[in-house]
Amino acid sequence: MPDRPATATGAGRVLIAVYGLFAVAATARAGYQIATKFAVAPLAYTLSAVAAVVYVLATVGLAARGSWARPLAWAAVSFELLGVLVVGTLTLLDTGDFPADTVWSIYGRGYGFVPLVLPVVGLWWLRRTRAG
Repeated sequence: MPDRPATATGAGRVLIAVYGLFAVAATARAGYQIATKFAVAPLAYTLSAVAAVVYVLATVGLAARGSWARPLAWAAVSFELLGVLVVGTLTLLDTGDFPADTVWSIYGRGYGFVPLVLPVVGLWWLRRTRAG
């Protein structure tokens, strides 16, 4: 539809900036955790690294142009929502497997629950916009 804005314009730029910030923060956190204390909580720190990769892919998918960009954004943001819901629930139910927090622990509590809200906003934005 021609009346729909392009994904990477207007408010989409703010969304891309937030995803970019989370990509940097999650990558730095996971890198530090894996490099310095991986043995303490390997599952949690591996999941933090997975979250970092997902944020990078979502940022690229939302910002890029091309026939591959929107499918990448849809896949990454959908996986992010699933990850936040699954990891958030598991960290509430079985704290023994998670002696340290991940980005998605308790639905992103350590990040002000932004990891829970961000994919919902991202999916809404993708549904509302067009490629280009």
